[in-house]
Amino acid sequence: MGRATANTLAADRPVWTAYVELLKPITWFPPMWAFGCGVISSGQSIVDRWPFAVAGILLAGPLVCGTSQVVNDWFDRHVDAINEPHRPIPSGRAPGQTALYFAIVWTVVSICVAALLGVWVLIAGIVGLALAWAYSAPPARLKQNGWFGNAAVGICYEGLPWFTAAAVMIGGLPSSEILWMALLYSIGAHGIMTLNDFKAIDGDRIMGIRSLPVQLGAQSAARLACAVMAVPQVIVMGLLVSWQQTATAGIVGALLVVQLVLMQRFVKAPVERATWFSGFGVTLYVLGMLACAFAIRGMLST
Repeated sequence: MGRATANTLAADRPVWTAYVELLKPITWFPPMWAFGCGVISSGQSIVDRWPFAVAGILLAGPLVCGTSQVVNDWFDRHVDAINEPHRPIPSGRAPGQTALYFAIVWTVVSICVAALLGVWVLIAGIVGLALAWAYSAPPARLKQNGWFGNAAVGICYEGLPWFTAAAVMIGGLPSSEILWMALLYSIGAHGIMTLNDFKAIDGDRIMGIRSLPVQLGAQSAARLACAVMAVPQVIVMGLLVSWQQTATAGIVGALLVVQLVLMQRFVKAPVERATWFSGFGVTLYVLGMLACAFAIRGMLST
């Protein structure tokens, strides 16, 4: 058997590491961070409900987020064959339609795990999975439009994991304070998602992807992203003050001031500095989430 024939046969066989690669573990961090904030904000002892917490973390990261990554790779396989031929599907390491079957199975497993964790977790899980498929799959293909695609990702990465974690720990519908935080930080995440679009403006324009930098231009999109990140944090500060959590409001305010300084530099050269701002500004943003989670925990524990 010649070397070419052997390589062809090897490419026709599924490689289990390819399916781990399709799940993209590095992308699990944002929803798992938000899930951690939800656990903290619930006010419940993780020691008493650790099996539920572990199952919830698996749901937020490897399952729901992982599903979204597999679905995205499947429906982008033709583009990846040109731009990233080493990816599992175009390279043949996930041959035929096995990646699609994997996405379907992973979706079913996610729903089953969510169902075991309660009705509110099941609802959140179904919403998250529906958005994951709608983001990449036709006819919706939300990723084709920056307004809708970024909103879907923001909800799935911030709001739903926070809500899910609190629902898991409480065993029911979370408090209004938790719902407000999850909603506001989801809205702010829309701006964070826009930061990822600056590195591919030319390619998106050619491919017909209407990201916000393509639609509005780099400068206008940068200003919008900053505003969408900042305004929810201002509202968060107001809510914290109304809940007598002035110290935490001060922390969020201080983090926001630093973000605003970084935003000024980012807006001057958004294409060149989007990755830089994403690294520093987003870190400050999510630290504010954590501070809010501890504040709510203190409120619910008293």
